[in-house]
Amino acid sequence: MRKLLVVGAGQAGLQIALGLQSHGYEVTLLSNRTADEIRAGRVMSTQCMFHTALQHERDLQLNFWESQAPDVEGLGLSVAGPDSGRAVDWLGRLDGIAQSVDQRVKMAGWMEIFAQRGGRLVIHGAAVSDLDYFARTYDLVLVSAGKGELVSMFERDASRSPYNAPQRTLSVAYVHGLGPRPEHPGLDAVRCNLVPGVGELFVMPAYTHTGRADILFWEGIPGGPVDAFKGIRDPSEHLSLTLELMEKYTPWEYARATKVELTDAGATLSGRYTPTVRKPVGRLPGGGAVLGVADVVVANDPVTGQGSNSAAKCAAAYLSAILEHGDKPFDEAWMQSAFDRYWETARPATEWTNAMLAPPPEHVLNIIGAAGSLPRVADRFANGFDDPADFDHFFYDPDKAAAYLESAAAEA
Repeated sequence: MRKLLVVGAGQAGLQIALGLQSHGYEVTLLSNRTADEIRAGRVMSTQCMFHTALQHERDLQLNFWESQAPDVEGLGLSVAGPDSGRAVDWLGRLDGIAQSVDQRVKMAGWMEIFAQRGGRLVIHGAAVSDLDYFARTYDLVLVSAGKGELVSMFERDASRSPYNAPQRTLSVAYVHGLGPRPEHPGLDAVRCNLVPGVGELFVMPAYTHTGRADILFWEGIPGGPVDAFKGIRDPSEHLSLTLELMEKYTPWEYARATKVELTDAGATLSGRYTPTVRKPVGRLPGGGAVLGVADVVVANDPVTGQGSNSAAKCAAAYLSAILEHGDKPFDEAWMQSAFDRYWETARPATEWTNAMLAPPPEHVLNIIGAAGSLPRVADRFANGFDDPADFDHFFYDPDKAAAYLESAAAEA
C-alpha cells in the first residue's frame, strides 16, 4: 500500500487526504492545530465556493453542510459614483448555486471525519527538517501549509508573478443581523462594491457555527483610507471601523448593516500578502523533493474569490494524477506534470485576479456598464467566478469586448 503524507489541513490538504483515504491509500495528515482549536479559533478566510468547486466536494461526499448553508444564486456588482450614489448597480444570475461555509466549521469537521475513518492525524507544526525525514519515509509528501517556513522551499516563478508587494489590505468581519438587499430581498447573492481609488467591499452570505451569517470584507488599496486596520486587535473596534467605512463609501450597504453584531469572539481578521506563483517542486536539504499544493504554489489576492475554489480544483487535479499514476515513483517530472494539470484552471484564475487588481481599462468599464442594461452580460460576468477561463473570450482584448457587447445588444 502506498504511503502518502499531507502537510496542512486546509481546503486542499484535507480534500486530498480524504480523497486518497477513500481509495485505500495509507494517508498521514499533519496539522498544526487540533479540530477543537480550529473550531474555537479566529476566522481564516472569506470563502465563497462556486459550482465546480462544490461539485468536487460532492464527488467525494464531503458536502456535509450543503443543506445548512445559504444558497447563493447571484452575484451583484455596484460601482460608487459621486454624491454617495451608485454609478452602476446590477445582479447576474449564477447557473449553479454557490455557498460559503466558515472554514473553521468545515476544516474541523473534515479533520474529525478523516480520523474517524482510520486516517493517521498528527498534530505537529512541521519544519523543513521534519520534511527531510518524511521524504525518505513516504512515497509522496504534499505540502499544503501556505504560510511560514515551508513556503520558502518553493521558488518564486517570476514569469507568472507580476507583483512584488501586496496590492490590497484585507479586513474581514462575520456578522449576524444584516438586512436583505432591497433590490432582491428574496435572493441571496454575493455583492461586490467597487469604490474607485479606495478599494472593494464584498458582502457574502455564509454559514458558521452559530448559523446563518454574512461576511463583510474590505479590500483596501494600500495607503488609502481603507488601509486602516493594522494594529486593531479588539473585534468590536474592528467591526466599528468596518461599519464606519461602509457608511462613508458604500452607504447603500451600510443601510442594511445598522443592527449587525459579530457572530463570535473570533469573527474578525485582517492582513495583507503579495500575490505569488511559485514553482511546484520544493527541494529539501537532504536531496528529497516535495510537491506544493494550492496557495503554497498559487497564492492569488482574494479580490476575485478564487482561493478556496482554486484549492478545491487543485485537490481534484492532484487526486486524479495520483490515482492514475499507480505504483510508479512520484519523481520530480511527475510532480511538475501534476502541477501543469492544475495550472490549466489556475492560470485563468490568476490572470483574471491580477487584471482586477489594476485600474480597469476602458473596455472593461464598458462591459461593467453594459451589464446594467443587458442581463446576459451580467450573467456571463457572474458565472466567470466559477469558470474564469471564459474571460479569455471577451474580457481582456478591447476588440473582443466590443464585438461581444455589440452582439449582446443585438440579441437583447
